[in-house]
Amino acid sequence: MIEFLQITNDPDFARRCDALNGMRLFVDLERLGKAERQAGRNTFISEHQIEDVSRIKTVLRRSRLMVRINPPNPGSRVEVEAVLAQGADLLMLPMFRSKAQLHEFSAIVGGRVPIVALLETAEALTSIQDWIDTPGLAEVFVGLNDLHLSLGCSFMFEPLIQGHVDRVAEICMRASKNFGFGGIARLGEGRVPGRIVLAEHLRLGSQAVILSRTFNQPGQQLSFEAAVSELRRAESELALRDAAAIAADRRLIENLVARQLVPKA
Repeated sequence: MIEFLQITNDPDFARRCDALNGMRLFVDLERLGKAERQAGRNTFISEHQIEDVSRIKTVLRRSRLMVRINPPNPGSRVEVEAVLAQGADLLMLPMFRSKAQLHEFSAIVGGRVPIVALLETAEALTSIQDWIDTPGLAEVFVGLNDLHLSLGCSFMFEPLIQGHVDRVAEICMRASKNFGFGGIARLGEGRVPGRIVLAEHLRLGSQAVILSRTFNQPGQQLSFEAAVSELRRAESELALRDAAAIAADRRLIENLVARQLVPKA
């Protein structure tokens, strides 16, 4: 079962998520440089506060709570200590560029909780073999939104069809690290529909994906719980595909992504 990651600082919604199987809650404290990197894009800029960590942790009974802190900066140690004091189960480091930065983060955490490397820079992608054995590293999560910008791509899912995510998945498998990537929309929604994205997760052996904002927006005919249930049914069906069906779904996402690409001048 793929773990579905839900970003929220709403305790009532967190309780609903916690009642479902295979969920991980996600408080997002990242601020530094994010608005500048993603200016003009319809992307999520969190307003979560450190106090939200304990507010969400308190209501959870089954799900783990992951917290994304800021990219490496002089205040990282203080931030890590504050987040751990609030009860985080995992810590995610975004926008790191080198083995040295990830190792410094690992040393600060000191094995108190598992760490998640958010791979979203070209430098981190190129150097993954150097840092995959970082002490305490439990998971590599590929952040397609920032990674595609770092690689100079024009569409978020372009790195997926270029083979970059395949390579990360293979390296993680050999190193016995968990692996996940990107976000996913409801089954029939999105420029690349959720079912097609989910098919790639199954093909690559992914263990985690972030649920998009469309799963919990007002006015949806299908409730959050029902939409997640649909995704679970699709996951079970996709797991039964034969090699020909897997190859056909791969060609489908390649074609869908290719249609979204901006022609280069």
